[in-house]
Amino acid sequence: MLGAIAGDIIGSRFEGEAGPPRDFTLFHSACRFTDDTVCSLAVADALLGARDFAASLRSFVRRHPRRGYGGMFLRWAFVDDKPAYRSWGNGAPMRAAAVGWLARDEAEARAWAEAQAAVTHNHPDAIVAAQAVALAILLARRGMPRAALRQRLGSTFGYDLVADRALVGNGFDVSAAGTTPPALAAALEADDWESAVRTAVCRGGDTDTLACITGAVAEAIHGLPHDIAAAARGYLTDDLRAVLTQFETAVRSQIS
Repeated sequence: MLGAIAGDIIGSRFEGEAGPPRDFTLFHSACRFTDDTVCSLAVADALLGARDFAASLRSFVRRHPRRGYGGMFLRWAFVDDKPAYRSWGNGAPMRAAAVGWLARDEAEARAWAEAQAAVTHNHPDAIVAAQAVALAILLARRGMPRAALRQRLGSTFGYDLVADRALVGNGFDVSAAGTTPPALAAALEADDWESAVRTAVCRGGDTDTLACITGAVAEAIHGLPHDIAAAARGYLTDDLRAVLTQFETAVRSQIS
């Protein structure tokens, strides 16, 4: 999950811009954690507790209200009984990393991914994208080879994950259907975590979310370098670090 957070932080300073040169500095004084990190940790917190995704998301957003949320989501977060608004945006897949690490099997991963998405993003495209990210992490951490993982995700979710096609083009795309395939392709094509995230960020556009999803899946495939993990952790507030630590403890316990 720290891979998702690191990707978010690294991509944050380029959001809405053309892609930077590939040798850009990963961590910079202009970097910060965004709504992607807040919502990812909110979902993790819900999974570690009562699994009330709506309550957890609202609580975390209200503690960290100025982190770049979409307008409809922010309005939802500050009204206790506001229903889902059929969003097709990439907020559903970007916050799904914890599902992939904590789910015990594919059925659970897909059910939890849908449940966390549907409190706001109950459009089919958003739900499918969240399930794809969660399943990618689950299968990758279990050791499925990249070629098999690409084939499985493509056939299950209907995504074209061939890099020469999925990574062509750029521009600011906040849709789940437009963000998830290139993010997955970047993780699957690269030989290490850093290369994957650089590929995502260099596409430009919604760079924090692209890099968040890419970083989440790439961590499960390649692992996360210790220096990058330490740097990313340093950007978090104490309350978010506490949730991350609790999540990491739960994952280690589940693996052992």
